[in-house]
Amino acid sequence: MGRILAIDYGQKRVGLAVTDELRMIAGALASVHSKDVIAFLKEYVSRENVDCFVVGYPLTLQNQLSESARFTEPFVKHLQKTFPDIQVERMDERFTSRIATAAILESGAKKKDRQNKALVDKVSAVIILQSFMEMKAMQH
Repeated sequence: MGRILAIDYGQKRVGLAVTDELRMIAGALASVHSKDVIAFLKEYVSRENVDCFVVGYPLTLQNQLSESARFTEPFVKHLQKTFPDIQVERMDERFTSRIATAAILESGAKKKDRQNKALVDKVSAVIILQSFMEMKAMQH
């Protein structure tokens, strides 16, 4: 069984999280510049078995695609074209940045760490991945 890799795609930075081989634990992987994410993923997939990408799906409270979808959708198409053998799933990403910020705050992180947007992106990706894993577990 391959890993599941979650992607919190943003215009500037992309948060990445990944499961272990047994798909039991979700952990932060990296935060990379959006222009470098495909190259990063190619390198990662060349050495790790990845079965599925989970991309955060930007929705509004009214279940409409949010403004950021105009950046996310072309990225998803590029991802599918670059990795045709890897399944791409979507996961609602509403509130993940807010939840990530709260989790970092509750962890007792210093103010400098709480303002680190790359850290927020990575934690957001972990939350997307954890939510996806929980949804899949309930379906079985």
